[in-house]
Amino acid sequence: MLVRTILPSEMSPREAYALLISCVAPRPIAWVSTCAPDGSTNLAPFSFFNAGGANPVSVVFSCTNFRDGRPKDTLRNVQATGEFVVNIAPYWLAEKMNQTSFEYEYGVCEFEQVGLTRAPSRYVQPPRVAESPISMECKLFQVVAHGTGPVAANYVIGEVLCFHIAEHLLKPEGVVDNLAADFIGRMGEAWYIRATPEAMFRMERPTAG
Repeated sequence: MLVRTILPSEMSPREAYALLISCVAPRPIAWVSTCAPDGSTNLAPFSFFNAGGANPVSVVFSCTNFRDGRPKDTLRNVQATGEFVVNIAPYWLAEKMNQTSFEYEYGVCEFEQVGLTRAPSRYVQPPRVAESPISMECKLFQVVAHGTGPVAANYVIGEVLCFHIAEHLLKPEGVVDNLAADFIGRMGEAWYIRATPEAMFRMERPTAG
């Protein structure tokens, strides 16, 4: 196959961002709820998201700067309070999740703007999304900044204090039934993907070389 070599150093941040998200796909989406120091709530989706480790249980998402270089509301709140909740949006919540990506003024409550319910968390101040079937309450471990200016990375590492999982998704062995979860993922451009049973396949880990 014919291959083209592309150097990020020769691209604008916006061009590099578009290429990156079209290459690294699909990506899970962290729907992160936070509180400002005055108690006002914020909710925003981040597709630069993944599990970190299991001892302790941790997750990480990257809250990139706005295109003008400003930190996003989520980062400001996490740095100020040290707490956040990662909610998971299934397919039926995709549109509301997308609506919360709108750049509202700082202090505007996305829960109220898009018609979502705030559910109290047990160990942290930020509320959960009541409609979400999976939520993880987290305390901040560390924010690692990489770069400065527009769309620079801020890796937010959180320790998971507890899970809230809808009973109908839990299998007897204590894991989420991926065939029933109806997960969605982020692709490049304006594309998303729905993890339907027809799209899934299993591969067991090899037991020998």
